[in-house]
Amino acid sequence: MPDHSPSPNHHPATRIIHNRRHRDQQGSPYSPIYNTTTYRFDTTAEQLAVVKGENDGNLYTRWGTNPTIKELEQGLAQLESAQAGLAFASGMAAISATLFAHGRNGIVCVGDLYGGTQELLVNHFEPLGIPFTFLLNQQLDEMEQHLTKPGMLVYCETPANPTMAILDIADLARRTHAKGALLAVDNTFASPINQRPLELGADLVMHSATKYLAGHSDLTAGAFMSSAELAKPVAAWRKSLGQILAPEMAALLSRSLRTLHVRVRQHNENAMAVAIAMEKHPKVSRVLYPGLPDFPGHQLAKQQMHGFGGMLSIDVVGGGKAAECVEDHLQVFLLATSLGGVESLVSQPIATSHYRLTPEDRAQRGISDGLLRLSVGLEDAGDLIADLEQALDSLAE
Repeated sequence: MPDHSPSPNHHPATRIIHNRRHRDQQGSPYSPIYNTTTYRFDTTAEQLAVVKGENDGNLYTRWGTNPTIKELEQGLAQLESAQAGLAFASGMAAISATLFAHGRNGIVCVGDLYGGTQELLVNHFEPLGIPFTFLLNQQLDEMEQHLTKPGMLVYCETPANPTMAILDIADLARRTHAKGALLAVDNTFASPINQRPLELGADLVMHSATKYLAGHSDLTAGAFMSSAELAKPVAAWRKSLGQILAPEMAALLSRSLRTLHVRVRQHNENAMAVAIAMEKHPKVSRVLYPGLPDFPGHQLAKQQMHGFGGMLSIDVVGGGKAAECVEDHLQVFLLATSLGGVESLVSQPIATSHYRLTPEDRAQRGISDGLLRLSVGLEDAGDLIADLEQALDSLAE
């Protein structure tokens, strides 16, 4: 019988579709859901071998030893060219386990971060005495002076929310490693199809798998990828904090990964079409999309990305009230948080992700009151553009 296991020489799209750890006895092309919490053994010696790590068997699903979850993690690792992948119940679970495992000597955050990550650091890491520093993009030259001892962690997101600001991952990795620190990248906005930070020198990669990896707004999950050695302490924190996802969710996420390449390719194409159209509209003063030639980080994005993504932001002429009016007149775009699903979404950062920042803080980050963030979905691009145009045209002259 031919061996249909993926080869390392295959393209990632081929590897993820043919990702399987074992051949199903019933002939299914994919592994079934092992909806079980525990596993029986014939002898105490067999059980002890698994407990000691001498045998790669299954013991208890909360530990991550479940065939459905293991198969998902194998696929996640392949997507980021990593030795190891870990699946979590949410993106914040992946981030918190990573920061606990590798950030206790101090964390330097560069660029704009997801609000939940900032909340975790300020509300929980600070009371625990774990030091951290926030540096804006314009403060990157100060990074080395905050890396005061080996074993620290540099943490970033690129592209960033909601300005799509691009950070040079290879340069950050060189500077970080020169100080004996590790570089962690939240790769949610790009997805592994458009960007693979480990190949650029990063040490740790995280995703809110709820977004592009899942892609259908129907499950919550997180992902972590790294070398096998760096994954071990993260897995230990996941086990102790009880952050594993359910086998049913693992199976759904594995299903979604099999269409990730084709979905992201269409997200990229639709977002570029929307960005070009919005550049021409008189009621839009600024379009933030890495694929546009006049975007500040365009050349860098071309170097380190394989596609420019499905996220973009537009600045509506007239400020916050005008942007709110546009948002309320959209008919195809849904007014909702989150991103990366097949449906297009719109949100106003000053009312959602950056609501708690002061106007001064938002100005420092280039976030105006009139900014709208668009998660461009898989609908017909012409329909999306027409929807935005009719909503913009609703503004009074």
